[in-house]
Amino acid sequence: MAARGCGVVWRRALQRGPGGCCSACRPCRAVACSARGGAEPAGRSGLAPWVPVVGLEIHAQITSNSKLFSGSQVQFAAPPNSLVSFFDASLPGTLPVLNRRCVEAAVMTGLALNCTINKKSLFDRKHYFYADLPAGYQITQQRVPIAVNGSLSYSLCIDNKMSQMVTKTVRIKQIQLEQDSGKSLHDDARSQTLVDLNRAGVGLMEVVMEPDMCCGEEAAAAVRELQLILQTLGSSQAIMAEGQLRVDANVSVHRPGEPYGVRTEVKNINSLRFLTKAIDYEIERQIKELENGGTVLNETRAFDSKLGCTVPMRDKEGKQDYRFMPEPNLPPLILYDAKSLPANVNNQQVVNIDWIHERLPDLPSVKRAKLVELYGILPEHSFTLVNEDGLMEFFESVVKQTRMKPKKVIGWILSDLLSHLKQHSLTAKESPISSFLLADLLNLLENRDISSSAAKQVMAIKQGNEKVINKLIGLVRKATRGRANLLLVRQILEKKLSE
Repeated sequence: MAARGCGVVWRRALQRGPGGCCSACRPCRAVACSARGGAEPAGRSGLAPWVPVVGLEIHAQITSNSKLFSGSQVQFAAPPNSLVSFFDASLPGTLPVLNRRCVEAAVMTGLALNCTINKKSLFDRKHYFYADLPAGYQITQQRVPIAVNGSLSYSLCIDNKMSQMVTKTVRIKQIQLEQDSGKSLHDDARSQTLVDLNRAGVGLMEVVMEPDMCCGEEAAAAVRELQLILQTLGSSQAIMAEGQLRVDANVSVHRPGEPYGVRTEVKNINSLRFLTKAIDYEIERQIKELENGGTVLNETRAFDSKLGCTVPMRDKEGKQDYRFMPEPNLPPLILYDAKSLPANVNNQQVVNIDWIHERLPDLPSVKRAKLVELYGILPEHSFTLVNEDGLMEFFESVVKQTRMKPKKVIGWILSDLLSHLKQHSLTAKESPISSFLLADLLNLLENRDISSSAAKQVMAIKQGNEKVINKLIGLVRKATRGRANLLLVRQILEKKLSE
């Protein structure tokens, strides 16, 4: 795949100004500008290049102690079928009871994404059969969801250069509450499928994004920003590795000025890296298919991470009839604001939209702006601090404990600490170097008690760099003319470094 393409298009978009458009060209050399903007030069075939279109449906598991319609506990990696109520198992005579916490989380998320909150929303049954869906239907919000018509702004770097960034916005069509299904575990060796219902009935927010994106990089950036917002709000932990954030990508291509092409849906993508690869592969696959005289099928596909490609799951040509119907066991969900709140009713008895709005925390975009204003750091550095788990708190802790200026502190954290953390797949919270130790080291450096080279060596040693430890042992050996017990020297060094 051509890795430079997106950078070329972004530069053209910036040259056209704020009203210009951009497009994905990472997946193929022929892709050009979106139909929403100016035309690009024709490809080698003489035809206008292809325009990719990407929309997303994101399922975020709501952070709650219990499920959406039952009192069953929610816990990751619990023993199979240990957290299943009679309602979750769909035993006759059981009825749903709506979880207030899940409603509040959805309202909070909708407000953070600039949505209109519907004061009256409805629940529906969506019928389909899977072994891990005991009732044969899912309770969702098809007709009137809890939130509509929002937007999400996110930023992209050009050619992987943090100093060159562009901000984009994707429209949010709606946010709806719905149940999760259970989990099917396929045992190929025994040719059988086992079902775990622990996840059945867990509350989900489905965030539906309009098809405003055009490549995997854009989609991944939008999902990452949404992930940060959810984690900041506390409405979802949004850990993709634990299935708490799953993405379905709708992908199509068309010529500029023509209607959108036939779309395929790539289901259940569980990492940002795989999301980028799946979308870019699917765009390239569709273009090759069309340019070779074939047709794109309206189908559901899965991303095979080992092969790096999408594979067919099922076709959608015969549209599945979900037989949507109003959920007979749940009344309309009624929300209030300060004006419509009934008299003599407190906030513990109803969901008050204004009350939730007043308690929204600073969102990632606000945190970045405050970092720039408060510490005088570069905007691109603020993105790194906020986007990396726990790094902003680590940075602020170091700044409070050292006399070194924040602009110099950020260099040590991003250049020396973060590179090590990424190399070993660690977060700032798992750093072998504490904020106290780094601040102490930077104070010594600021007082000129040690050199910059010595400070870097100390950091390398604390990070477990054996080469630096061996170098120190060598210096001890040289200073003692080989008379030192090197094993004892190593033990003393390791003990000192662990303190």
